[in-house]
Amino acid sequence: MKKLKVLVFEYITGGGLNKSELPESLAREGLLMLRSLVNDLGRIDNVEATVMLDFRLTERLSSISHRVHIIGQEQDYRQEFDRLLQSNDAVWPIAPESDGVLQALCEAVERSGKILLASSSNAVAIAADKWLTYRHLKQHSIATVPTQRLVDFDYVPGQWMLKPVDGVGCIDSYVITNQQEFDAQTAIIDKKKYIIQPHLKGDKTSLSCLYKQGRGWLLCANRQHFRLINRRYHLTGITANFTRDISKYVQLVNALASAMPGLWGYVGIDLIETGDEILVLEINPRLTTSYAGIHEARGINCANAILDLLVGEPHLQAACNQPVRVNVIGKESYVG
Repeated sequence: MKKLKVLVFEYITGGGLNKSELPESLAREGLLMLRSLVNDLGRIDNVEATVMLDFRLTERLSSISHRVHIIGQEQDYRQEFDRLLQSNDAVWPIAPESDGVLQALCEAVERSGKILLASSSNAVAIAADKWLTYRHLKQHSIATVPTQRLVDFDYVPGQWMLKPVDGVGCIDSYVITNQQEFDAQTAIIDKKKYIIQPHLKGDKTSLSCLYKQGRGWLLCANRQHFRLINRRYHLTGITANFTRDISKYVQLVNALASAMPGLWGYVGIDLIETGDEILVLEINPRLTTSYAGIHEARGINCANAILDLLVGEPHLQAACNQPVRVNVIGKESYVG
């Protein structure tokens, strides 16, 4: 059988920042996802992967068996991406939604006629914009956190979350507790690029899902662990598959599948659970850090399940069902 040639591009570790500083925290998380994905692909006999890699990370990813294409400081990562996709059958992009990066990569693959192992660029465009996501979920009667554009917001007492409209995770998001903090923070940002939400108390969880043409499959539910430092949340780790009973999330997974039929492959759904209410915070149409814990937690080769979607339904026979800690702080991120 002919091998499927797959180009793997994780933006942070793959050269997306090759001309600037490479933040260690982002590199650690990116490497954690990348290692997990390439390990899963390495377990599939008929797959031949090419991995784009930033020149500064060669020693930290020296043990993988796939072909590695080094992106040097002098190179243009997009030119290399566009060139490499021509010699591969499929492309697996993992990139931030901010600044339209992931959407642009998906559009490039769609134009090329190659297989896109991710959601459609149209679905990414909605998920990447927190204001569009909020409006889309409300239109489909899916419970979500109340959201306003900052330019339309008049401060009222309470605790608030100030977020970039296309931000990833907690980057450049701030907890606001009083008028003074609100005035000081909004004076130094572009209000047109931010949204504001109530700062809700509750369990911060996420769902690891697979999607295809209006259908969804729930792999596991995860608990996210944060520290609040200087009014900003910092992710410290994730407990992948923190509960065996995931039945309460199935209806939401299916509702999102119907509301966004362009979702495809792995999708992470960030939630906040307040009492009996499960509210959607974000939709991440790409691999998330939780992916790194799925193989050990469920015994499922998630990459293989995603490739199953190309021809039918995913095979999701779990070999185990246990919680697994994914750590993202310290000298090196790790699973265990």
